Amino acid sequence: MTRITVEVNDDWLDAARQALGTPSKVATINEALRIQAVRVQGQEIAAAFQSVPMDFSGSGRSFGYSGGRDLSSLAEDARDQSEA
Repeated sequence: MTRITVEVNDDWLDAARQALGTPSKVATINEALRIQAVRVQGQEIAAAFQSVPMDFSGSGRSFGYSGGRDLSSLAEDARDQSEA
């Protein structure tokens, strides 16, 4: 960990502490930094996916169902198993 001395806006710090539900000023600052770092990582991952050409045409046939699973008999199947 790095120890630093920094001046921060008290109103912003209090607002962030309430929003994040953190117990201390240090925890609030660390959580805010963590959230920002995760946000940047998410943007980088999204950019990586957008840079790769993807063709989803025909993917429903590839998975053997038409874009979804038929769950209409799920309750009936469960009843049959409990009666057996």
